[in-house]
This record gives sequence, C-alpha cells and structure tokens, in this order.
Amino acid sequence: MTQTDANKQAVRRIYDEAVNAGRTAVLADLIAPEFTGPDGARGPAAFGANVDALRAGFPDIRFTIEDVVAEGDRVAVRWTWKGTHTGSFRGFAPSGKAVHDSGLVLQQIGVIPTDMAALRATIRG
Repeated sequence: MTQTDANKQAVRRIYDEAVNAGRTAVLADLIAPEFTGPDGARGPAAFGANVDALRAGFPDIRFTIEDVVAEGDRVAVRWTWKGTHTGSFRGFAPSGKAVHDSGLVLQQIGVIPTDMAALRATIRG
C-alpha cells in the first residue's frame, strides 16, 4: 500500500470508526498531536471532543464519504451527513428535526497550520 493510499484509508477510518461508530479511541492512531481545533485545543483528544459534541447533538449521525482524493500527504474528502437533532448541540436545545449537510474537507495529514494565512498558503501549494 502506498503512503497516499494509507492516508486515504486513515481519513475513511476517522469518519467510519470515530464519527459514525463513536469509537473515538481510534483517533489516537489517526490524528497528529499537532492537530489544533477551532478553540485552540490540540491533539487527538481535541478532535475527539468535537466528535463527541457532534454525536451528543445528533446521536444517529451518519457520514457518507462521497469522494476521497489524495496527493502526497494531503487528502480531500467530499461528504454528506444526516442526523436527528435530539441532543443539545453548541448550546441549542434539541429540536427533534432531521438535518443533513454536505461539505468538502481538505486536511493535511500530520501537521495542520494553526493560523489561517498559513493554511491558505498550504492549500494553494
């Protein structure tokens, strides 16, 4: 297996095992200690806290990976997710509504820049 294939597999595991199945312990093997979350927290535990918050608000959440494209140490993911807002999420009381979303995530495997200028420069390559 090439490193690029291994990176794609790691990203799929994040969504399948950590998010969809709620097994955030696998993040210790998949998320770099240098990962910095939106609140400045770092490492696999910080990533896991975001997964836990999402799963608390949408306990039946299910991500579907539509596309995974990789080159070198960069992986782009196009996904959709569905879930029901039956738990508190970011301070919002449960609404009971079914929701869905789609998006595209580009994440460098390993080191993620902590400031947006560096992130933009990394993405533009």
